[in-house]
Amino acid sequence: MLADLIAGFVSGAVLIVAIGAQNSYVLRQGIRRQHVLPLVLLCAGADALLIAAGIAGLGALIETQAVFLSIARYAGAAFLFAYALVSARRAFTGERLEVDAEGSVRLRTALATSLGFTFLNPHVYLDTVILLGSLASQHGDGRWLFGAGAAGASCVWFFALGYGARLLAPLFARAVAWRILDSLISLTMFALGLSLLLG
Repeated sequence: MLADLIAGFVSGAVLIVAIGAQNSYVLRQGIRRQHVLPLVLLCAGADALLIAAGIAGLGALIETQAVFLSIARYAGAAFLFAYALVSARRAFTGERLEVDAEGSVRLRTALATSLGFTFLNPHVYLDTVILLGSLASQHGDGRWLFGAGAAGASCVWFFALGYGARLLAPLFARAVAWRILDSLISLTMFALGLSLLLG
């Protein structure tokens, strides 16, 4: 039983711990200290839901419906390109970290953006529903423990990313640091969007 849980945790960590669109957004909001808990809970909860769906058999169904992945691919690419432009504009205009500022991003906007990065990204279905779902099926009766371990890895990662980001706050008191971060985020989003279109 413990082996299934550990295997799930390690597998989940390997697939989830990477700086992609969703993680870049959580990192940025974590540095700003804006809506960190709701975003972390949303991202970890979405991963847990998708992992459970994969274990329940949704992964096998998705693999037979190529049209679903095509729609997600083009919608996801458009979303990533749009956010790349927003990040590029922020990098051009610059900003400073104001920890007490409430107004930059409303909670509703932050959650909607995070939902977009989560569910409009075909890679999330590949990683959670298909790959983790098929890995879990190899564990027989321990597949749900495997899934719990993978969901636990996601939870640990998003809490570490969201709340660990504040350690970078002194660095981001300088406008140049924000320009560099937003430039990197813009390039990452653009590259991910391009990879969706070409892949």
